Amino acid sequence: MAKKNGAVMWKCSKCSYSQGSWLGRCPECGEWNTMEESVIDSNAVTKAGRGSVVSQKAKPVPLSSVASQESPRIFTGIDELDRVLGGGAAKRSAVLLGGEPGIGKSTLLIQMASKLASKKMKVLYVSGEESAGQIKERAERLELNTDGIEVLCTMRLEDILSTLDEKNPVVTIIDSIQTVYTLEAGIVPGSVTQVKYCANELISWVKERDAVLIMTAHVTKEGTIAGPKTLEHMVDTVISFERNNDDVRFLHAQKNRFGSVDELGIFNMTEKGLVPVLNPATMFLTERQEAQPSGVCCTAVFEGNRVFMVEIQALTVPAKASVNRVFSDKIDSARVSRVAAILEKRCGIVFSAQDIYINVAGGIRLNESAIDAALAMAIYSARTDIPIPVGTAVFGELSLAGEIRTVPKLKQRAKTAESLGFTKLYAPEAGSTKDIRDIRTLIKTILK
Repeated sequence: MAKKNGAVMWKCSKCSYSQGSWLGRCPECGEWNTMEESVIDSNAVTKAGRGSVVSQKAKPVPLSSVASQESPRIFTGIDELDRVLGGGAAKRSAVLLGGEPGIGKSTLLIQMASKLASKKMKVLYVSGEESAGQIKERAERLELNTDGIEVLCTMRLEDILSTLDEKNPVVTIIDSIQTVYTLEAGIVPGSVTQVKYCANELISWVKERDAVLIMTAHVTKEGTIAGPKTLEHMVDTVISFERNNDDVRFLHAQKNRFGSVDELGIFNMTEKGLVPVLNPATMFLTERQEAQPSGVCCTAVFEGNRVFMVEIQALTVPAKASVNRVFSDKIDSARVSRVAAILEKRCGIVFSAQDIYINVAGGIRLNESAIDAALAMAIYSARTDIPIPVGTAVFGELSLAGEIRTVPKLKQRAKTAESLGFTKLYAPEAGSTKDIRDIRTLIKTILK
């Protein structure tokens, strides 16, 4: 009779002999006190395929007795990608890369594969969407060296696992996880069951080896990764690939177990592929020959360890409906509404009959609270049609009482602003150009 999955067995730690009851001496190898409690796992995957395996039962251990270790990393050869990954891809980790169609996911991965192969690392590129000829054509167009890159064009999970066991690559690329299927979970790729099942099998394989798994994923209309949300919880790192209206691409981590999620990678899409932008401090500022218009204010933001000067642009127009609306995709609309409400309450400027449009030059998305004061100045300037003087930069967090609070790393922000020609810096800290404590004082000081 077949043993029930999860049933307790006793397995010899020396020769792997197993039976249903405990014995002091193993009848196979003759060793004493080697029988350990184990369980039957029918979900285990062996080189011969799926089948029941007797594995040792997991037991808790004191955390204080566990030796800490730093995960070794694999450098991809692309500095901006390594920055977002936290200093390279950690071994025994799974990375999920999401982005809209045509943004450059496959281009980035084939460039990374070429860099790794040039270091004599085994790379397996699994594609369920393109043929080997299409992948080769892209590599030739980008003038990449393809020596050392193995290509597998299939959608069957069994073929992928068999090749992984045979080749044992250091880096495995799955493009994309939604195309992979197995008969164990049906025959239709992309279903919730298929994506979870196939991803779990691939992640289980890489967790047992000093290797890295990188999977691309489709996205929804809202830009979030398609498929079950549990897929993001299963992997170690989730990276989002975004673009602005130009050829600039932004790479940032939404989740990273081995590094920070604050780092931002910036690329330019060219005929030769994705080229890292090494000094992006000024790329989010608008160059003007004429006077600065109203509704524009500059501030400094931190993305990881780098400081960027950004230009926040605001526009207010009479509402076309009975309810005013906020249009902002680079800054959270709730933040914009909150700042407008503070201005209306503390400064007497009415926004209830105004539609508010917010944009950030260069297309970068801003999340930190240090932009509140600059956002308030841009909205106030747009509403009153009074331009902010050229060379002005504002830093500060805005409270509901209208107070402006200081922001972290103010000296680094000020240093970057001064190096780019900003001569009037306003922040709520002694030692800056002006000591500003509330939004009304800030407005009077700048627009006097």
